[in-house]
Amino acid sequence: MARVRLSVAERREELLRAAVEQIEARGVAAVRIADVASALGVSNALVLYHFSTKERLVAEAFAYAAEGDLAHLRRLLGRRTTALRRLRSAVRWYAPTGSAKGWRLWIEGWAVSLREPALREVARGLDRRWKAALAEVIAEGVAAGEFRCPDPAGTALRLTALLDGLAVQLTSYDGAVPRIRVREWAEEALSRELVLAAEPSGGRDDHRDRDH
Repeated sequence: MARVRLSVAERREELLRAAVEQIEARGVAAVRIADVASALGVSNALVLYHFSTKERLVAEAFAYAAEGDLAHLRRLLGRRTTALRRLRSAVRWYAPTGSAKGWRLWIEGWAVSLREPALREVARGLDRRWKAALAEVIAEGVAAGEFRCPDPAGTALRLTALLDGLAVQLTSYDGAVPRIRVREWAEEALSRELVLAAEPSGGRDDHRDRDH
């Protein structure tokens, strides 16, 4: 049966999805253009036509995966509820016990970005956007009088750094940290960073406020 003809944008997205899957399965170092092509039943030349090199394909695949998570983060942070609840939902989702990124993919990306300038620039830009989104909602909460936080940008950096580090522990060293403890530590870190004016209805135990 003949393949459905895709637009350029649709073809690129198909190739990026396949690249993400292959990177997750094989790792950045081992994955080849041929693996992505074979997964879709297309030629190596078609993949190279769209991305020119493996390095560019890998960088754009990581950007593609991260954009999906960023879109979900924006939805969580844009909900019509208190800033505190939005932040808690985002932290629970981003934490390595939640359903955010495939952490193996990102740990691979961080390692490779040490040697690949293109991927390093992608990772740096995406990291800034994550932190800026969190800092913006923290500032909203301060302005609304929900809590005090003298340095929203610093708080966003410390929270994401903690969660990234815990993700490395959970992913690289099986059993090193109980998953329930990771969630508790994430909640405790958020509470330490924000001096609450008053707990909203439901308080810290409002775990039903999830976005699946």
